[in-house]
Amino acid sequence: MERCSLRRPSASSWLGALSLLFLGFAQAQDVPRPVDKPYPGVIELQVEATDLDHKIFKVRELIPVKSGKVTLLYPQWHLGTHATADRMLAQFAGLILSGDGARLEWIRDPLDPYAFHVEVPAGVHVLQAEFEFLSPVTGNQGAILMTPEMLAVHWESLVLYPAGYYARRIMVGASVTLPQNWPFAGALEMTGQSGATVSFKAVNLEELIDSPLYAGRHFKRVDLDPGAKVPVFLDMFADSDAALEASPKQIEAHRAVVQQSYKLFGSHHYDHYDMLLALSDEFSFAGLEHHQSGENGVRTTYFSEWDKQQEWRSNLVSHEYIHSWDGKFRRPADQLTANFNLPMQDSLLWVYEGGTSYWGHVVGARSGLVDAEQMRDGLAATAALYDTRSGRVWRSLADTTNDPIVNGRGPLAWISWQRAEDYYSEGELIWLDADTKIRELSGEKHSLDDFARGFFGVENGRHVPLTYTFADVVAALNAVQPYDWATFLRARLEGHGPGAPLDGVTRAGWKLVYTETETSFFKDVEEYRKAVNLSYSLGLGISNEGRITSVAWQSPAFKAGLTEGYVLLAVDGRAYKPEVLKAAITAAKGGRDPIELLLKKDDRFRTVRIDYHDGLKYPHLARIEGTPDRLNRIFTPL
Repeated sequence: MERCSLRRPSASSWLGALSLLFLGFAQAQDVPRPVDKPYPGVIELQVEATDLDHKIFKVRELIPVKSGKVTLLYPQWHLGTHATADRMLAQFAGLILSGDGARLEWIRDPLDPYAFHVEVPAGVHVLQAEFEFLSPVTGNQGAILMTPEMLAVHWESLVLYPAGYYARRIMVGASVTLPQNWPFAGALEMTGQSGATVSFKAVNLEELIDSPLYAGRHFKRVDLDPGAKVPVFLDMFADSDAALEASPKQIEAHRAVVQQSYKLFGSHHYDHYDMLLALSDEFSFAGLEHHQSGENGVRTTYFSEWDKQQEWRSNLVSHEYIHSWDGKFRRPADQLTANFNLPMQDSLLWVYEGGTSYWGHVVGARSGLVDAEQMRDGLAATAALYDTRSGRVWRSLADTTNDPIVNGRGPLAWISWQRAEDYYSEGELIWLDADTKIRELSGEKHSLDDFARGFFGVENGRHVPLTYTFADVVAALNAVQPYDWATFLRARLEGHGPGAPLDGVTRAGWKLVYTETETSFFKDVEEYRKAVNLSYSLGLGISNEGRITSVAWQSPAFKAGLTEGYVLLAVDGRAYKPEVLKAAITAAKGGRDPIELLLKKDDRFRTVRIDYHDGLKYPHLARIEGTPDRLNRIFTPL
């Protein structure tokens, strides 16, 4: 028998191994950079969206290729969320590549997990890719996109594309197979239908990804601009036919959103627009903007309990619609990248999202989606939230534009200290500040409406995004009303208070005050969320069942040692109910006895005593006598 011996590797062997190791790293980084030239051929993308039980989308792609090394990319940066789509990548599965019927092995790039390398043999001209997108089956995995009643086709989760080209130079012809007899809607132009399979006109990859499709059993379409050459549709999908029933007044308010937006901007940048509205208690995708459509998710009671939907009515449909101008057509220069796998930057989200929040609320009031009093109450809630946001002392508003990348909308234990995407609503306060400043300086001759028309309303009918920088924003404001706008904006974006930028509220003729009575808006939000908001008294957010959902930094509850996760069992010896806790806060006002809480966390019970005696506090706006009511003028229809 031959003896087996162990030999020490020679120096040349070690060098060879190291060379291979370093060569491997070099190859791992060899993802072709995008070049602005047409991709040869049209990618054929076929999606099967019929597995409602498992919520699985099946994909087949036919990609024209040449022999040699090919790198396919799965979209990394998600338009509208301003961040990477890491959860989406985790739900990508089952990838099989083949050419001329023979399986081809792929290798995921170890330094770029969104890139897949494959060697295409000579003679193979079409690369076939098959995979599944395993959409969330429970809410803790992400938004539910498929239910027994409806679904959303998000193309960015359903496509691989070749590296080395600008996304707008890659043409894709898509088709989707839907459940039998399900109507659908979206911005793509249909070219044919065979049974349950619908085919669409080939578009570039950017336009495809920006054009989601909704489908469902229960559907109603309403023309929001009857007789117009450029139609705008409200495409409603619901859990039941009953949820689709809207009153004429409710429909007219949505129609007014379109007309007030046209009067504000004086333009449009789409061939037609689809407001996709999902009325569902199962489908949980909330909202996302697109150039020629908008995704809006509400409860089934959106129409039937209209009076209880103030928060959603005030700034959802109008917000996503305004994004067609602000964010999609006029786009921050650092957001427009060559493809979906190059890093986006979020430095101007206070314009993209903050400005849209402002105009979304303004158009919401002008259209009658909510009345002026309700909108003031909502503004009071926003003003109070950021006026007491303790994290402002260390983190500027400008820095919160990084939050989509830093946190990706994940849960935060101390949001009042950590801050989150505050560029939305605190950004809105800055735009109110600018609006009222323009009105004051111009003697009421000009307003931010003029900025909106001059900045977002240009080049009527243009689809291609028009980018902007901070300097462009400053120049456009100066064109409306000369002022040191750069300093004005920098002070608010980079400052730390004290308090929120409330000069706009004051200049509008109002001031933030607190009373022991909730506004109808505040109460409606509590009822909608089935929770009690005691942020401005004890510093607690608590569900109706007693689970603590938030604790404000350095609040009385914080100083008593409370955190999220505790369950409140009793208040001053009485079983917890929201009204019992509120009564205890009222009874303790001006006294000396602490409020006693019995709590449970895991298997431990705890009694805490909170020494708080200032009563209930709810934000309101109160008129400043003798000043012009600019807020009323801002909310008046054009």
